[in-house]
Amino acid sequence: MIANALSIAGSDPSGGAGIQADLKTFSALGVYGMAVVTALTAQSTRGVTGIHVVPPDFVAEQIRAVFADIRVSAVKIGMIADAAIAGAVADVLARHVDVPVVLDPVMIAKGGASLLTDDAMTVLKTRLLPLATIVTPNLPEAAALLGEPEASSREEMANQALRLVALGANMALVKGGHLPGVDSPDVLASAAGLTWFEAPRVATRNTHGTGCTLSSAIAAELAKGVLPQDAVAVAKTYVAGAIDAADVLNVGSGHGPVHHFHALWKSKGAA
Repeated sequence: MIANALSIAGSDPSGGAGIQADLKTFSALGVYGMAVVTALTAQSTRGVTGIHVVPPDFVAEQIRAVFADIRVSAVKIGMIADAAIAGAVADVLARHVDVPVVLDPVMIAKGGASLLTDDAMTVLKTRLLPLATIVTPNLPEAAALLGEPEASSREEMANQALRLVALGANMALVKGGHLPGVDSPDVLASAAGLTWFEAPRVATRNTHGTGCTLSSAIAAELAKGVLPQDAVAVAKTYVAGAIDAADVLNVGSGHGPVHHFHALWKSKGAA
């Protein structure tokens, strides 16, 4: 039976991030994708120019409608925008604690626009983080969640991942894409300890949506019943391939998207 994964996130009309990236990722990995919209954004590969937030009650109504009718195998949470939406999402998901949840704490867009209000940070940490099977911050996001300086080494990354688990997350995957060097390491912390995931850094500016794509890939694998550590390994490999093939696409003049269907669209002409 094909698994069903639900994305709760914002919309990116350029198709590279948000629910559009999540649905592409679910499809590429063989999972039926569903989406609850938390916010509409006006954005392109060059940045975000506007945000229109969906009323919290309607966000909750969307989630309830899906769960009332459809078997949800995993949930990915992306852009939540404000505290009221964060609380509404937490209220509904608290009734479905048996469903794996991947929390991508989306705070800043690739172009620098803020995607999370300050008051939402508290609700995210106190209400959503404890519901998460895995939280997937990059280095600036991990630092913001902990109120600490951004990690600048593998040791600091690992320590922050462990502190995120102590803060309430079941597991924390801290992504090292912002570290200098030729590698792009991620570290997963859990009660069992630390696991590192390695990939070479790809020389491309087309990395729009990498965080959304990684978190939704993890959710897709969890939806299939894959163990969390193995889900992260599959997702890391998938995203590395999507970044490596990103330059095959020709989308926009800024930070272009990764190639979600790199394993399926074999010819350059198809891209």
